[in-house]
Amino acid sequence: MHAAEHADAEHVDAVVVGSGFGGSVTAYRLAEAGQSVVVLERGRDYPPGSFARTPAEMSRAFWDPAEQLYGLFDVWSFRGFDSVVSSGLGGGSLIYANVLLRKDERWFVDEEALPGGGYECWPVSRAELDPHYDAVEAMLGATPYPLEHPAFAATPKTHAMQDAAAELGLDWQLAPLAVSFAPEPAAEPGLGLPLADRPYGNLHGTQRVSCRLCGECNIGCNDGSKNSLDHTYLSAAKHHGADLRTLHEVKAIRPRPEGGYAVDYVVHDPEEKARKLPRRTITCDRLVLAAGTYGTSYLLLRDQEWFPGLSQALGTRFSGNGDLLTFLLRAKDRARIRPLDASRGPVITSAIRLPDEVDGASGRGAYIQDGGYPSFVDWMVEEADVTHEIARMARVLFERFCAFISHAPQSRTSKELSELIGDGALSVSSLPLLGMGRDVPDGLLRLRGGNLDVRWNPDTSDAYFGRVRATMRRIAHVLGARYADNPIWFRKRIVTVHPLGGAPMGRHPGEGVCDPWGEVYGFPGLYIADGAALPGSVGANPSLTIAALADRLSTRLLETTGRARTGPVGGSVNDSACEPEKSGDSPDRTSLSFTEEMKGFYTDGVNAPGAGEAAGREAGRRLGFRLTITVDDVERFLKEPEHTAQAEGWIDAAVCGGRRQVERGWFNLFSPGDAPDRRLMRYRLHFTDDKNRPRTLSGWKDIRHHPASRVWPDTTTLYFRLLEGHVPDGEDDTAAIAGAGILHLSVEDFARQLTTFRTTGPHGPSALERFAGFFLGELWDLYRPTV
Repeated sequence: MHAAEHADAEHVDAVVVGSGFGGSVTAYRLAEAGQSVVVLERGRDYPPGSFARTPAEMSRAFWDPAEQLYGLFDVWSFRGFDSVVSSGLGGGSLIYANVLLRKDERWFVDEEALPGGGYECWPVSRAELDPHYDAVEAMLGATPYPLEHPAFAATPKTHAMQDAAAELGLDWQLAPLAVSFAPEPAAEPGLGLPLADRPYGNLHGTQRVSCRLCGECNIGCNDGSKNSLDHTYLSAAKHHGADLRTLHEVKAIRPRPEGGYAVDYVVHDPEEKARKLPRRTITCDRLVLAAGTYGTSYLLLRDQEWFPGLSQALGTRFSGNGDLLTFLLRAKDRARIRPLDASRGPVITSAIRLPDEVDGASGRGAYIQDGGYPSFVDWMVEEADVTHEIARMARVLFERFCAFISHAPQSRTSKELSELIGDGALSVSSLPLLGMGRDVPDGLLRLRGGNLDVRWNPDTSDAYFGRVRATMRRIAHVLGARYADNPIWFRKRIVTVHPLGGAPMGRHPGEGVCDPWGEVYGFPGLYIADGAALPGSVGANPSLTIAALADRLSTRLLETTGRARTGPVGGSVNDSACEPEKSGDSPDRTSLSFTEEMKGFYTDGVNAPGAGEAAGREAGRRLGFRLTITVDDVERFLKEPEHTAQAEGWIDAAVCGGRRQVERGWFNLFSPGDAPDRRLMRYRLHFTDDKNRPRTLSGWKDIRHHPASRVWPDTTTLYFRLLEGHVPDGEDDTAAIAGAGILHLSVEDFARQLTTFRTTGPHGPSALERFAGFFLGELWDLYRPTV
């Protein structure tokens, strides 16, 4: 036992490290399902009104506990770039610009060669993420900036970006924002209106108001207008029982010999002077790392000795998501000042899209967005305009001197003071431009002297940055503005607020640290739910994609471990005949699970699966499912004749309203058929469609004595019918048939399925070996050649 772990250490179902987009989503999903969840967040909580604004407050708004700093901004500096991330309850949502753009469908590249060797591969598709994008957008209240409403129409920077895009022939859109512009959904927008409480309440207990267009999104919204994670997912997680612990910084992680994980942490007290803090320990069945790209990668790199066999991909695929900051200065329209008013509105309101080479264009794709800043920064901008300020001062002083020597002094000096302040031309006509896109994810994260070090060379992304800068120059030209690089660009340094990679997902351990669902290869129950898991740049703002991947991770985790069910279960008492016999909580019991994904075609009003598949293929009517099959007790499963297991997951079909959760499900492996040389793999899945109609998918794989060449098609072809109602086993003949079709298991999905086998209990390896022996033995009995 580790020195820091005690026999009486606190134990929970799940510990989530970090409360950003990955951690908050996961904490909510697990707590909603009834699991005990503890979130460990190193930073403070920030109710509306508590974000720093004065110089004295801002000087303390940085994170460095060794220097008694426990603030919001954590600034990193590496060779080639600087980076800013957040420390606080809600993670990056506290300081991001609210943009919720989905990763472009074609930008989920597969086997795209990298300049230094290797490939960028996304083992998840846009189609797989879309339902999770939907869920996150609904929770965060994704809303385009209401430019057409009179209260918001006077936003010059938004109109300027629209004009520039039209002139250059580029796509432009109002970005979906996680901002409340109205008191509640579908209500009339307005400035500073009190927001209605959400059903799950708000953990801060503070009144929030709608957006006042103050441009303070990136330094913390003191109005609560941002639908940041503390106001949404974390409040909902707390409502469902999650324990949110702030100023709890994780220091070490490790697997436990008996299963699960131990987490060592310290508790900061900003009121006490720096001292050696005692370490505490909490243990869990499942550990979710969501400490951000730097935090998660650092923990895994530092504690690597506790995780033998961890993928060699650890520390690879680092990317800054193509972040680039530039400026438009002194925009003019026919020799007159063109107002851009960067300080009016949310920080970002709209986006111009540069198409990618995978879209048929030339070069890597990007987004260019209007930037903004708080109105008080306008004063700093004007003060920085040294040349014009000196000229104004000289002119005013000269006029006062002339008045003095002419013995005609003026008693009123308002005009001179007005001229001394100036007309604000620089601030009103200037605008930051924010670029992000598909840079090359070839950076490496390593430990150097115990500290995190990033080796990233911007030269491999030189063509990308050159294209984005050239487009920004064209935007400047259209708007009559002077283009200016970020002052640090002369050294080719960038500032990224979107660090990604370090523990990338992959299709196998040679390609990634974790699988496409975020579970670390070789360490069941250990998940990565933040930007570290991304195998490359998102291209668009990455927050929504990180959250959607976390939602997908949570669905998989809950399917594997079982979740509290909601909604109707239907059926009858005869359903119990299908239930696997429970073996109790015997300490000797070993369970096994795996995930299977099948896709095919379906047609309504057809009884025969073959006819349903043919008609469905011609009409493009697809149906698929992803199921996690769980054997509660391998020993019992192998002994019983029906070999019954639980099936959990979802069915996806447009005719049923999209993805529908399986409410109850059973799977039988090699149950007896109607002849001695026939076996059936049977599936019975109860769900409810979008019209609230109960449905049952009743399917079977027909395994019988055939030539050996038939093993693959027989075991990967599922014939099925959709039945009306939740139909118990044995009553199919009397049930009404809604339609029929056929599903297939592809070679790719089969290879992925082999990586999903997991065991829990004291005899995992032997149980897996016995299960495999049973499966292969049955196939040999049925397909072996006859003499």
